[in-house]
Amino acid sequence: MAKIIAVANQKGGVGKTTTCVNICASLAATRRRVLLVDMDPQGNATMGCGLDKRELPVSTCEVLLGEASAVDAIVDLEQAGFHLLPGNSDLTAAEVGLINEQGRESRLREALKPVLDRYDYIFVDCPPALNILTVNALTAASGVLIPMQCEYYALEGLSALINTIEQIGGAVNPQLHIEGILRTMFDPRNNLSNEVSSQLIMHFGDRVYSTIIPRNVRLAEAPSYGMPAMYYDKNSRGALAYLALAGEINRRDQASAARATA
Repeated sequence: MAKIIAVANQKGGVGKTTTCVNICASLAATRRRVLLVDMDPQGNATMGCGLDKRELPVSTCEVLLGEASAVDAIVDLEQAGFHLLPGNSDLTAAEVGLINEQGRESRLREALKPVLDRYDYIFVDCPPALNILTVNALTAASGVLIPMQCEYYALEGLSALINTIEQIGGAVNPQLHIEGILRTMFDPRNNLSNEVSSQLIMHFGDRVYSTIIPRNVRLAEAPSYGMPAMYYDKNSRGALAYLALAGEINRRDQASAARATA
């Protein structure tokens, strides 16, 4: 049964999509079965995986509106090693179409049920806003992975997101929790970055991943070639960092499974 993780932050430009594409490729490289769901109307995850978001026969939009099944829309990314439920600007139409629908916040959760047994992990790339698309992702997920830069305004955004997670948890998804906080675009030479990093560890403890994603040119370049960093430059610092994150996620889940059976 797949573990569904929403990758979310209400602040834009923190590396959500970069994290989604690269952690999916890295976990797939460790022989995990992985699906990435693009819930952002910008369709950046879809483009970053090498698909033309303007030429999609079926997308997440049709799946949310009940016009197609997830099975119909999922694309096998053979080179990257994982599957993709692609998205594009049609998701804006899905937002409008769901406004007056009953159970609108649960559409993604219901759509993914038939494919849960096919995957070990399902990651959902959320838009940088609290809208019905993000609510769908948080309703479907059991955990939230929060990528964030170590800067002052990021702490404010984190506080707002935690409030949102608590509200969703109280209303429609009691199992929702913070899966982990990922420090992205990190520059150790920056005193503020180090200070914010220390505050995160002080307040959130082991929910902060040990792995840190550095600022890396290869991570920024890889999407323009439609591939994860590990296939663009496997020896780059960015690619190695996401492989380390995949290892950390696997170890955490194995430890949790061991505690559950103990």
